Amino acid sequence: MNQMAEFRKAFMEYLQIEKNASPYTVAYYADDLESFYQFLLQEGIEDLQSVDYRVIRSFLTTLYDRKLGRRSVSRKISSLKSFYKFLERENVVHGNPFLHVTLPMAEKPIPGFLYMEELEKLFDVSDLSNPIGQRNQALIETLYATGVRVSECQRLQLSDIDFTIGTMFVKGKGSKERYIPFGRFAEVALETYINDGRRKLLEKASAPANAVFLNHRGRPLTVRGIRVVLEKMVEKAALTVHVHPHKLRHTFATHMLNEGADLRTVQELLGHENLASTQIYTHVTKDRLRSVYMNSHPRATDR
Repeated sequence: MNQMAEFRKAFMEYLQIEKNASPYTVAYYADDLESFYQFLLQEGIEDLQSVDYRVIRSFLTTLYDRKLGRRSVSRKISSLKSFYKFLERENVVHGNPFLHVTLPMAEKPIPGFLYMEELEKLFDVSDLSNPIGQRNQALIETLYATGVRVSECQRLQLSDIDFTIGTMFVKGKGSKERYIPFGRFAEVALETYINDGRRKLLEKASAPANAVFLNHRGRPLTVRGIRVVLEKMVEKAALTVHVHPHKLRHTFATHMLNEGADLRTVQELLGHENLASTQIYTHVTKDRLRSVYMNSHPRATDR
């Protein structure tokens, strides 16, 4: 099956160089192609051109036999559809057998978010008299104020923050860049941390670092480190809900919409390429809309 190995390698290079895909995306594609490769080996199929709808149906059966969910199966088919599109471009095959394969999409779950009462507890747990407490306060204020992804937060550099106009320069998925404003609470927390706590943390490092958020050794905080920080803050605040960085992103979007922001603005702030990705947050606001209506419309109740 040298043909598969050869073009799989070429496809990975295409994703990395031409599509500028993230390491996570490339890894997912590699895993999906490996699953298909192993299936072809078992079926004794050596020519990529020999894959037709019958072969694909058999492949789908093996995936469902493995108890894979619809989302995982859909992702694999999407990966293989892209792979065959690449093969078409390279004139390796003369058609894309995955082009018309459709799968029922699982309903997107409504994203969880935090209420202000829960957020206030998180904002109150940090000891602002020490560097770690100042860092934690700046971290949670930044995540909530901007709705950035945890990876975007981890990559923030000092030069990305412009305090004169209150904006952050954020490098998002696929090298997409955007500016996000932040408010007074985040500004105060960041200035306190950068001018005091961060300098003290940096004294412990063997080399200078430009990352905004540092660990206790003065080195850049990792994505995993940010998650651990939040877990400890939740534990300290005695919250019973699970809080992760992405939930703060959900909370940012939900609260913005609840307070009257339009979808297009929230889409731009979140860095969503498609408006459909932002629209999931409108479901969360329906209860509030009903509450406002019932309390505001003259004929909503028999008052």
